[in-house]
Amino acid sequence: MPNSLAPKLLAEFIGTFAFVFIGAGAAAVVGEGVGLPGVVAVAFAHGLAIMAFAFAYGSVSGGHMNPAVTIGVLAAGAMGVGEAVGYVVSQLIGGIAGALLLRTVLGGAETGLGTPTLAHNLALGATTVTVTPEAGFVIEAVLAFFLVTVVLSTAVAGRAGSLAPLAIGMTLTFNILMGGALTGAPFNPARALGPMVATGNFRDVWLYMAAPIVGAIVAAIVHTGLVRLAQEGMSAGSRSRAAQTPAE
Repeated sequence: MPNSLAPKLLAEFIGTFAFVFIGAGAAAVVGEGVGLPGVVAVAFAHGLAIMAFAFAYGSVSGGHMNPAVTIGVLAAGAMGVGEAVGYVVSQLIGGIAGALLLRTVLGGAETGLGTPTLAHNLALGATTVTVTPEAGFVIEAVLAFFLVTVVLSTAVAGRAGSLAPLAIGMTLTFNILMGGALTGAPFNPARALGPMVATGNFRDVWLYMAAPIVGAIVAAIVHTGLVRLAQEGMSAGSRSRAAQTPAE
């Protein structure tokens, strides 16, 4: 393993480990049926955790801590395949390790350990909603699209400078505020798989693994297209100014 890759993989492992331990731990401690205050608490636990470790490890590995983010960055052409594979493996192992430690300190898997689930008979005003796997797939893909779009437009493109982790943490927070009660809103295969392994509950695992990847790839395609259009616009503007310059 190249020396330059080792610290990146370690940073991704530690960051994902901490993110799952804090985020899934908050979900397990808060539990179900606590309404909006509980969702807010879980959303901020995830958002603050990702923000803190993105600040800590952003300069080392980019602070992905999410296989969907890594695949989105790869699809946008901002990293190599070998490096991306290493990132994903480190993230999945870190997520599983964080969830296993969580199971140890909480004394078992009875709390659910923050395992994401689709809503069933969720009360919304005067009606109830049950989220089907198809609807859950769309929700998870869209939430991942939002996150990866922000990552590519801030951390990767460098438009937000040192404030990129803040933007990413805020995106994670408002995503969970919207989707937490509907799907659990992991939009992160490592965040979903860790508690599933720790509890042995793999219900809808295909959805939580595949949907964020789809959303990330779409985000990369849109980002790449927008960059290309912006470059073409700048090039056209330069040619127009050159044509308007009087010949000497």
